[in-house]
Amino acid sequence: MQVPTFQDVLLAHRQIKPYLRPTPLHNYPALSDLIGTEVFVKHENYHPVGAFKVRGGVNLVSRLSPEERERGLIAASTGNHGQSVAFAGRIFGVKVRIVVPENANPGKIAAMQGMGAEVIFHGAKFDDARLYCEALARERGYRYVHSGDEPLLIAGVGTHTLELLQDEPGIDVIFVPIGGGSGAAGACIAAHAIKPGIKVIGVQSEESPAAYASWLEGRLVEAPNRTFAEGLATGTAFALPQQILREQLDDFIPVPDADIRRAMRWLIECAHTLVEGAGAAPLAAAYKLRETLRGKKIALICSGGNASLEQIQQALNVD
Repeated sequence: MQVPTFQDVLLAHRQIKPYLRPTPLHNYPALSDLIGTEVFVKHENYHPVGAFKVRGGVNLVSRLSPEERERGLIAASTGNHGQSVAFAGRIFGVKVRIVVPENANPGKIAAMQGMGAEVIFHGAKFDDARLYCEALARERGYRYVHSGDEPLLIAGVGTHTLELLQDEPGIDVIFVPIGGGSGAAGACIAAHAIKPGIKVIGVQSEESPAAYASWLEGRLVEAPNRTFAEGLATGTAFALPQQILREQLDDFIPVPDADIRRAMRWLIECAHTLVEGAGAAPLAAAYKLRETLRGKKIALICSGGNASLEQIQQALNVD
């Protein structure tokens, strides 16, 4: 796999522009007061599918060969990756199948089905669904769309950081959630090309630390996968994002699920926006590091807003 470059991000930006509007970047005084410095939120939860991954889906599916389109697509997902592929498949007339864990978010499942995707349930965790998905792809010849090891996906999602720095060039630090790592890898590529001195900090749940452990050890490792936040819920790291993150990610902060739920509530209270766990994780990490952020202008990649009613209720009940 070839590591995507900033030129690939620029090409992806042109590729997705006819289909996706730029998402807003807003400053909220209440969040700035909470962290003690100027805070901006990049609202990827405002996309048609409610998550950043749609950028990569549109970039990849728009550039499939006729033979790949004929074979159809299959992907494994806890929801947002699947929605992105389903959304792009509907635009470009490509048949899409998504394998999800049996306890997947009902709202995300309904969204995928509403966009015409066939949803296949398998296993208790994402990694169970992923292995079954890969087996189906081999057996039936579908074009498998990996959620991390896809250069076109990484280049596509990196456009969120391109937009962010076009809107607010003075940003000093970007916090971005990490599950498989495609969003953070794209953020690193774009941010460091545009502004070499900027810091990109990744965030993952302590309850699902595979990407964090892999980054620390410099090799792919498996770890328990227990977080409620679907976008952070991977039990193993992905090779291409990790290659990029080892070279370009400035820091990596694990945060507990309780802090992520609290950050979900803060975003409801302070920014009047609904986010899922992965989308709130950057705020949780910024709060954890708030003493070191004084005087810096920071941006939080709010990666998605597809929280279930149960998750929202749990967040509102956190002490």
